[in-house]
Amino acid sequence: MRSRLLLVVLVLVGLLAAGLGVPLAWTAAQRAQEEVFTDRLTDTISFASTAQRPLIEAPAGSSALTTFTDEITRYDDVYGVAVLVVDRTGRTLTASRPADRLPELGDYATERTAVALAGRRSSTYPLLMPWDARPLVLAEPVLVDGEVVGAVATVSPTDALRAEAVRTWSLIAGAAVFALLAGTLVALPLTAWVLRPVRRLDEAMGRVGTAVVAGGPPGPPSRRSGPPELRSLAGSFDRMTETVREALAAQRAFVADASHQLRNPLTALRLRLSNLDGHVDPAAADDHLAAMEEAERLSRVLDGLLALARAERAVEDPGDAEDTDLDVVIAERVDNWRPLAEHSGIELRRSGPHGLHARIGEPALESVLDALLDNALKYTPAGRRVRVATLRTADRIGVSVVDGGPGLAPEDRARATDRFWRAPGQTNVEGSGLGLAIAVRAAAAAGGSLQLGAAPGGGLRVTLWLRPGAPQ
Repeated sequence: MRSRLLLVVLVLVGLLAAGLGVPLAWTAAQRAQEEVFTDRLTDTISFASTAQRPLIEAPAGSSALTTFTDEITRYDDVYGVAVLVVDRTGRTLTASRPADRLPELGDYATERTAVALAGRRSSTYPLLMPWDARPLVLAEPVLVDGEVVGAVATVSPTDALRAEAVRTWSLIAGAAVFALLAGTLVALPLTAWVLRPVRRLDEAMGRVGTAVVAGGPPGPPSRRSGPPELRSLAGSFDRMTETVREALAAQRAFVADASHQLRNPLTALRLRLSNLDGHVDPAAADDHLAAMEEAERLSRVLDGLLALARAERAVEDPGDAEDTDLDVVIAERVDNWRPLAEHSGIELRRSGPHGLHARIGEPALESVLDALLDNALKYTPAGRRVRVATLRTADRIGVSVVDGGPGLAPEDRARATDRFWRAPGQTNVEGSGLGLAIAVRAAAAAGGSLQLGAAPGGGLRVTLWLRPGAPQ
């Protein structure tokens, strides 16, 4: 974002420099050319006035023509501007230099001479660009008693004029480059000052999102710096995070309290339904059995909600999390779940390196493993295998549970940790849909994460990633 803002500032500075520099360079070149044009026009008009007598005394070699030729020759020697006189037919009568030393006039000069012989004066010259080497040609009619008897043309080299334009344009271009560099030096700290609160807000959003979802405090308020609008935005963000945290805390408290309060009446209802066993009319036996099953399912849902509430409240400080020996907890949970696995005809196997320690409390790790093993055994058919493996990378410790079930599609894996979510086509499998939701909250509370992926050969791999602990 900083580079894009800096680019925008530089583009604006560049456009401003171009918007001011191009008209200034154009105006400076035009003004310099107009000064030369006015000076040459004055001289040309003066020569046209002086050339009246030589043109009247048309024969070559007349004293008037000789005097005029000497005058324009001296003018050419001093100023380097060629002067030539033509009669009404366009034939050259005299010039300030020999014909072989006259510059190439081209069609434009011929056109200007024709205009002068038509009795009209030279119009304003178009702007000569630095790469245009054509001379500046002006032609004025010579009038005698209102009749055009010839024309006087001056041919001025434009080398000095073009060099002056190059110098002026170079100075303006240098000033534009300097302005661009100065704008860059000013824009660097300016963009940093403007974007610093935006970057802090972005960091705070990630931190607050993780903390609020895990049930922890949102952290310290954002530092107020930068433009007033961004400082106001930072204050609104702090108020918003506090409101969200309070709303989530109230929701979790309600779930925990409601689940707890419902346990006693539900237990009493289950006892009453159990006591009716053998005393129900045979016609109502199916309804009695369905009521028992629904009461049992409701009990599991309430147990899951209570476990979820405990997981969301168990927010651990990463610096204070205790180290747990994974071998002990995994062995205990695998032994506890093995009878159910054998009863279902499923092989439950433990693999991976031993002697690993991770920063998570034993109750939290037991809760996660119970949720993952319960899920894996539900969806693994008889004759298949469930594997519990430990993993180790450079900076993390992992515990994975791989089932032998049908697995989940990528879009389903993204939703599998939502509360009460059930896989399509698996709604008849017992469960509350809270197991993975409990596991992901417990993992987040310990500073870890839960990752779902496809297992080789089919099935679902769920991996709990934790921070490594110190070996005991």
